[in-house]
Amino acid sequence: MKVLVTGVGGQLGHDVMNELFRRGDTGVGTDLSPVYAGVQDGTPVLSMPYFALDITDREAVLEALERERPDAVVHCAAWTAVDAAEEEENRGRVFAINAGGTRNIADACRRTGAKMLYLSTDYVFDGRGGEPWKPDCRDYRPLNVYGQSKLDGERAVTDALDRFFIVRIAWVFGVNGNNFIKTMLKIGKTHDTVRVVSDQIGTPTYTADLARLLVDMIRTEKYGFYHATNEGGFISWHDFACEIFRQAGYPTKVIPVTTQEYGLSKAARPFNSRLDKSKLAAGGFTPLPDWKDALRRYLQAIGQIR
Repeated sequence: MKVLVTGVGGQLGHDVMNELFRRGDTGVGTDLSPVYAGVQDGTPVLSMPYFALDITDREAVLEALERERPDAVVHCAAWTAVDAAEEEENRGRVFAINAGGTRNIADACRRTGAKMLYLSTDYVFDGRGGEPWKPDCRDYRPLNVYGQSKLDGERAVTDALDRFFIVRIAWVFGVNGNNFIKTMLKIGKTHDTVRVVSDQIGTPTYTADLARLLVDMIRTEKYGFYHATNEGGFISWHDFACEIFRQAGYPTKVIPVTTQEYGLSKAARPFNSRLDKSKLAAGGFTPLPDWKDALRRYLQAIGQIR
């Protein structure tokens, strides 16, 4: 199977490429960098084709898919700096990437017949209430620029294609890039205490686990909207931080605070990021492992624990 993966310089795109590598499939990676920075166990995956691609360049995207003719596209490329997206000078670029770039990919998939899988986010919802959001819910009210841009990306896909995979994820962590876990570990080395919000609820997503699901998914014709995070129940960021320090063996004390008490963030965050993942099992897909187990394997992968 030949799969074009956008955003391979990020956490998820990196792991999708490595998953394809492990299965013996052909992964064609793209990102803005002129050189592929992906690694497999610390070694560059030089055997996987790569080329630089700006997804906001419509003609370049169309030409690339016409030339490569992939069986599927896993579209991971996105502007993900949530607070920076609120800056007036960045907003045009945010929408150009997350909405316009996605529209370019979707149109190219329509022309070439490639399957398209688009990664979206819990941020398309407003986070009200306490019930898990179902994948086919259309009660959209994004709280911030990032969420609106990703929702516009979803609509670009559904407008262009009759068949698609849209997979919403949350609280992502992977080896290739920065994330909450790495931030906590860095702080824990120099601080006895750390304040972490306790009123935003969701579930983490380990990109290595997610990549396996996505590669399984594009092998099927089971199109539609899905939610995918690790299993193990819903937690707060405070709960997550406590478990990070426990597994890493840090004595750091985690002080729970409300989002209002924490302050700092420019972008509003949803309080309820609970995602209903039951559609995965109903569709015959294997749910992701428990998040505590995922955290343990991740800490091993980055050399934090044995």
